[in-house]
Amino acid sequence: MEFTVRQIATLLGGEVEGDETLPIRNIAKIEEGATGDISFLANLKYEQHLYTTGASAVIVNRSFRPQKPVTASLIYVDNSYSAFTQLLEQYYQQINYARTGVEEPAYMGAGSSTGDGIYRGAFSYIGRNCRLGNNVKIYPHAYIGDNVSIGDGTIIHAGARILRDCVIGRHCVIHGNAVIGSEGFGFAPQPDGTYKTIPQLGNVILEDHVNVGSGTTIDCATMGSTIIRRGAKLDNLIQIGHNVEIGQNTVIAAQSGVSGSTKIGANCVIGGQVGFAGHLVIADGTKVGAQSGVGKNVTETNTAINSSPAFGLKESMRSLAVFRKLPDLDRRLTDLEKKTNK
Repeated sequence: MEFTVRQIATLLGGEVEGDETLPIRNIAKIEEGATGDISFLANLKYEQHLYTTGASAVIVNRSFRPQKPVTASLIYVDNSYSAFTQLLEQYYQQINYARTGVEEPAYMGAGSSTGDGIYRGAFSYIGRNCRLGNNVKIYPHAYIGDNVSIGDGTIIHAGARILRDCVIGRHCVIHGNAVIGSEGFGFAPQPDGTYKTIPQLGNVILEDHVNVGSGTTIDCATMGSTIIRRGAKLDNLIQIGHNVEIGQNTVIAAQSGVSGSTKIGANCVIGGQVGFAGHLVIADGTKVGAQSGVGKNVTETNTAINSSPAFGLKESMRSLAVFRKLPDLDRRLTDLEKKTNK
């Protein structure tokens, strides 16, 4: 793909200073830019790279004035960071939605249907009675089980697995080796000390604009549905248990785990390696620090918690400060006991 500096400036609503005809083929960091690349400058602590970059074009704020000669063409916009984000989105659309058609071998079962602009990569598998919308992209070695519904514009990356009866909304992204709808962790203890498997008969529902990272697993419900609400973003290597509900626009970082039947509210921010016990209710807007262990309900909205077991962020920070001083406090206490005894 190749565009001119002028074409990109038109897309971003910007003005060009320099050669408008230069071809742009790639996006790069300003310090790593080469001929044919475009970059951006938002934080002025990186300004020195503007004068040495090999990039053909750089997006800058309209208020910016170079202090030295610049060889790259400059595209002046209202907000360079937002404009560059817009450019990344366009680039993402181009590289992910350009493919269409069916590569061979690829399998689709009886009763299944696809919309326009479909892409089915080699060795992909689509089961029976599936419904795939327009511009859905199924990359090689992806597996789609029976009775699955996938909305318009969704991307299923290589090696991902969506198991029976799951419902995937519009414009979702499922990254490689994620598993949607695997059997929930349900076992009933028996008198003889063994465990009997509890059949997991439900499904998983991903609403629109949900992202699921590589290697993340979302278990199907025992009955009903495990639900990931609209706009939620799940990082790599996350475990979501059966009958869990993740609220709208909640983000969860890598290696976190949510036990069965826990309900996490909307607009929550969950750090990496956080663990949630089962059957909890977490209020909207909750922020949980990395490596925290959440073992009780969070009932107040917009609360920040930390530590394991997790409790209020400010109290946690004060407790940590005291903990660091324990050796000194112990020494002082010992000295005080000696003086008292004397």
